[in-house]
Amino acid sequence: MTEQGVTYVEKACAYVTRNGSELLVFDGPEHDGLQVPKGTIEPGEGPREALCREVIEESGLATFEGIQHLVTDVWNRRAFPPKRYVRNFFHVPVLGAKDAWTHTVTGAGAERGNRFEFFWVDLPTDAAFALDLDDYLHALDAGDVGGPGGGVTAD
Repeated sequence: MTEQGVTYVEKACAYVTRNGSELLVFDGPEHDGLQVPKGTIEPGEGPREALCREVIEESGLATFEGIQHLVTDVWNRRAFPPKRYVRNFFHVPVLGAKDAWTHTVTGAGAERGNRFEFFWVDLPTDAAFALDLDDYLHALDAGDVGGPGGGVTAD
């Protein structure tokens, strides 16, 4: 996307859930509030492909029970110089994940080598999220999200 003087960055954001009632989060560096696995969509990569890569790189989880696209929006990251994120939110159910763990970020991005402390919060939550990452948690309500689409393992 282009617009005079505005930078657009495409992102994939994961609402990883366990038991349909818990959301995977971490308290990441450089931002106040909880975060969910997310990252930039690389050239030649689709949002779903980027989502799988980012969840694996940031959390170490690699087996998903189904992936469902929830919404795509445009979020104003900063006013000057203008930068907007095109955010693609997905629901990613998992089974059998630990209650809490530390993962060292892999991949080639700027976060490589960072250590994220993952844990689960009960849904719904009043927790404070960084970067407005909680904007679509309401879409995880049973009435808004269909069931899993079958087992999916990211390669």
